[in-house]
Amino acid sequence: MSKIILCVDMDAFFASVEQQANPALRDKPIAVTGAGARTIITTSSYEARAYGVKTGMTLHEAKKLCPHIIFVIGDNKKYAYICGRLEEICLRFTPDIEIYSIDEVFLDVTGSYHLYGNPEELAQTIKKTVKDELYINCTVGMGPNILIAKLASDLAKPDGLRWIDEAAVPSVFENLPVKKLWGIGSHTEEKLQDMGIRTCGELGRTPIPLLTEKFGILGGRLKAMGKGMLDRPLELVTPEAKSIGHSTTFPRDLWKQEEIEPQLLRLSEMVGRRARRYGYKGRKVTLTVRYADFKTFTKQVTLTVYTNDTNEIYRTALSILDGIHLKKSIRLLGVSLSSFGRNEQLTLFDEANQKERAALLRAMDTVNDKYGEYKLTWASTAAEEKGHGVISPAWRPSGIRKSDL
Repeated sequence: MSKIILCVDMDAFFASVEQQANPALRDKPIAVTGAGARTIITTSSYEARAYGVKTGMTLHEAKKLCPHIIFVIGDNKKYAYICGRLEEICLRFTPDIEIYSIDEVFLDVTGSYHLYGNPEELAQTIKKTVKDELYINCTVGMGPNILIAKLASDLAKPDGLRWIDEAAVPSVFENLPVKKLWGIGSHTEEKLQDMGIRTCGELGRTPIPLLTEKFGILGGRLKAMGKGMLDRPLELVTPEAKSIGHSTTFPRDLWKQEEIEPQLLRLSEMVGRRARRYGYKGRKVTLTVRYADFKTFTKQVTLTVYTNDTNEIYRTALSILDGIHLKKSIRLLGVSLSSFGRNEQLTLFDEANQKERAALLRAMDTVNDKYGEYKLTWASTAAEEKGHGVISPAWRPSGIRKSDL
């Protein structure tokens, strides 16, 4: 028997939460934004989408399309709360769930759907429960794997339900544009079109050698996706972390070293604190830099010992930055820690220093856990403005991916 995977996708999530919280916004064209001067549209309501307003647009572009649009600064704590509630609801139906993003959950109901009659009745029950308890709509897609479930939810939006079983896949995929498939972006779509491949049916019939010549080892996977096949398992709620990272987009582009360094320290502290909270230590520090023209690159350094010490993470990230000849001003910085493992043997002298340092970090973490973020922080970051940014798509309501908002 094939699996039955559900994709529960919240409709216009941020906008729906704002409309539910404020009755004056209901049935109005609204767009959720960040608080910074350079913010863009993060989500728009369906009333605004009817005018062509889309995610990623500037406020000026949205206003031209819809002069009476209402801009709402996003409230990450609201969205995080609703995501946590959504997780609780989904866990009532099966323990096998993956929080894919703040507004999207995959469920494997292969072993539990019979408790509700059939898979469609289970999906309807989930939709009703979400509506009754969270007061917002969701769309549910169903299929034999997450690729099909995700496609089904996209095709059924908004407030819909669609089941694409194995028997229906060939007919659905025959004339389906390849860009509709989860994971195929505009760059891949363009390369496929250069090969004369525009539909999933054409992709599924393309010989693997032709695809591997163009896409390397991904060629075989693309062909399988063209046939509706994807063997990726669900990443359950409590997976082992592969990395811990934070990034920030600045209200204005930064160029001066004295402006960049405090931001780098703050990101290092956020990474270190989350690693300490969950007992992780890593050897690899990665720095991500995005220039004002959106060109982005990453560089990594592997340490000789495992660490979750803010200062070690910061010094390593700073050494990477110092080795880069910045060509333009910086729009975004990111720091991450990975390659987790155990500490190597230390000398007695090093061990004493490490214990003192660990005690200091524990004290800082304790104060900030009790009284809130940045109540106790490093001097060089204390005067920095703490902007209200858009919640990261990688955020999760539980486990190591949960971070303070």
